[in-house]
Amino acid sequence: MALLGDFVFFFFSNPTTLFGALAALLILHLVSSRFTSKEMGKEPPGPRPLPLLGNLLQLDLKRPYKTLCELSKKYGSVFTVYLGTKRVVVLAGYKAVKEALVSNAEEFGDRDVAPVFYDMNQGHGILFANGESWKAMRRFALTTLRDFGMGKRVAEEKISEECRYLSQMFEKHEGKPFDTTCPVNYATSNIISSIVYGSRFEYDDPRFKNMVRRANETIRVTGSASIQLYNMFPRLVGWIKNRQLILKNVEMTIRDVKDLIKQLKETLNPHTCRGLVDCFLIRKQKEEDSCVMDTHYNEENLIFTVTNLFAAGTDTTATTLRWGLLLMAKYPHIQDQVQEELSRVLGSRPVRVEDRKNMPYTDAVIHETQRLANIVPMSIPHRTSRDITFQGYFIKEGTTVFPLLTSVLSDESEWESPHTFNPSHFLDGEGKFIRRDAFMPFSAGRRVCLGESLAKMELFLFFTSLLQRFRFTPPPGVTEDELDLTAAVGFTLTPSPHELCAVSRH
Repeated sequence: MALLGDFVFFFFSNPTTLFGALAALLILHLVSSRFTSKEMGKEPPGPRPLPLLGNLLQLDLKRPYKTLCELSKKYGSVFTVYLGTKRVVVLAGYKAVKEALVSNAEEFGDRDVAPVFYDMNQGHGILFANGESWKAMRRFALTTLRDFGMGKRVAEEKISEECRYLSQMFEKHEGKPFDTTCPVNYATSNIISSIVYGSRFEYDDPRFKNMVRRANETIRVTGSASIQLYNMFPRLVGWIKNRQLILKNVEMTIRDVKDLIKQLKETLNPHTCRGLVDCFLIRKQKEEDSCVMDTHYNEENLIFTVTNLFAAGTDTTATTLRWGLLLMAKYPHIQDQVQEELSRVLGSRPVRVEDRKNMPYTDAVIHETQRLANIVPMSIPHRTSRDITFQGYFIKEGTTVFPLLTSVLSDESEWESPHTFNPSHFLDGEGKFIRRDAFMPFSAGRRVCLGESLAKMELFLFFTSLLQRFRFTPPPGVTEDELDLTAAVGFTLTPSPHELCAVSRH
């Protein structure tokens, strides 16, 4: 009932909107027939919804993935919930998620664009788009990322260079406690920036710092309870502060991106691409010269493709790396084994990607960090592209679908100890690295993360470089047991605010 109180407070704390909200609720109630009409075929089961509110009172809007996991225990791997008047089908567990996203990739491959994401992207870019525009932008981005070294030696050299800058930032703290958030965010952001813009930024560049801050803040706020309410009732609560904050961040970021694109355009050489922006501008000019009708190579798609890649390339990798460092401080015996393997395989030389095959324990630790950290617990919502009968249930075209990735990464039928940090999940009896089918942190199918290979390379090189140089410990006076592994509230799950000590090993 606390959620109902919060809901009511929203309106009564803003009396000027109260009567309009009540009138709108009455209209919605009159036109809403979703709760009484039945589609053809058997629908997935689920908790009984209330008119207008749906299952709102049963959900923890700050951590909805936890509520949905609990509901799956009662209703099974395919079930229905209502977010306000919006019907959502939830997929829980490895088998259901894989069958939907991989075996039925076309049917479950569209993106559901919630109101807040439409506000941010207007249907352009990669993450929150559909149709031919999305296909063209994803294909272009994937090709360009590969051309600029994603998964290749060129990218490895960029990351290794950035490792040195990040280590210098850590060294400045001289073993004293500090928050790893900003330096790690800057490092991972510089990798995608060098690919997108053709060059990295200095860590003290004011515009760069603000772009990173806004990207992280926006991702965090989109997971707030107030934004969940806005997505359910966009016409009633569009005035909420968090939505206004997001719109302001988007406006300022677009201004900065336009300025960076303008600078690149002024120095553009049509025969040489410095980064993704150059490639896009050259392609755009060619299509304009050829009078191509309905081209997707327009300014809006360029701006939002850049902002999508920048935000996604900064937040998730940095968050995973921060979880990794926190877990090393929390479990020093595991850190010991990682550093022993690093010393044995590398000695004092810098790490290379090809070393991964000779460091199975370290590789297992990184994979287990991704599994336990559970960065995007609900994935980004999907939408069915056509009617489908799935596991005996009828799901109508246009239905919002939540592939519950957290339920895959903690599936008790797939993992021996799903709720503990256990690198042995990825090791066989001889200590060799093994792949696990239920390891799905990048999602799967048509909407799988297009930067997966780049993210894997970054995680390996950043993590091993830092562990080679530093010993990570809790601040003085704090024990390992006191380090909190509770995730902060947000669209992605970041560690709660904390400090670590990075003590030089040399």
